[in-house]
Amino acid sequence: MNIDEAKQAVRRRVWTALDEAGAVAPPGAAGHIPSFVGAEEAARQLARLPVWQTARVVKANPDRAQLPVREVALRDGKLVYMAVPAMANPRPFYQLDPTQVGPEAADSKQAAAVAPVVAPDEMQPVDLVVCGTVAVNRSGARIGKGAGYSDIEVALLTEAGLVGPQTTIVTTVHQLQVIDEDIPETEHDFRVDLIVTPEAVIECRPRRRPAGIVWEHLSPEKIAAIPVLARHPRRGKR
Repeated sequence: MNIDEAKQAVRRRVWTALDEAGAVAPPGAAGHIPSFVGAEEAARQLARLPVWQTARVVKANPDRAQLPVREVALRDGKLVYMAVPAMANPRPFYQLDPTQVGPEAADSKQAAAVAPVVAPDEMQPVDLVVCGTVAVNRSGARIGKGAGYSDIEVALLTEAGLVGPQTTIVTTVHQLQVIDEDIPETEHDFRVDLIVTPEAVIECRPRRRPAGIVWEHLSPEKIAAIPVLARHPRRGKR
């Protein structure tokens, strides 16, 4: 079994466990970052942490599972950068400024209507990254739904100097998404520093983050489909 097959096997087990427990909202877990029951409480749990309270700038994924986190961030007056779905814009992040938009802009469809898009060179340094996850272990190794966008976003912002040692990476998940087994990792995978569930906060060590984009792991089709990569000055230096 190669690493992609091993990751997919973990996804299938977690998706099945969530569906069987009735722990996800329709249409179910499979194929998605699971919109888990208790997402609102996990967001409240995160908002009680000092690392949240001191964060001024948050970068977040656009999935529904983390919608409550994005809403809390805007209510708390934080500047939020939310990835454009599939990074399909040359400026691949929505800029949600709480002085300009309300919490309803935390929904990706609303953001598309009211928020400007920005490129990394137009962004401020990020204090906290919030990512969506299918499965994560207590060392912080995680698996997304398989498209690889979170890894690319973090790598891109790291290269731009916007994500660094001062940045905390966190995910909010259902307890069933926290697994005890090893998770296969590649050079482009990052680990989270904190896992927040509705019931618990788990600190993860050691840190693991890419220094930047691992071009050898990206197909020409993937690069061509993401405008910010297609225009990247290091494109082709593989």
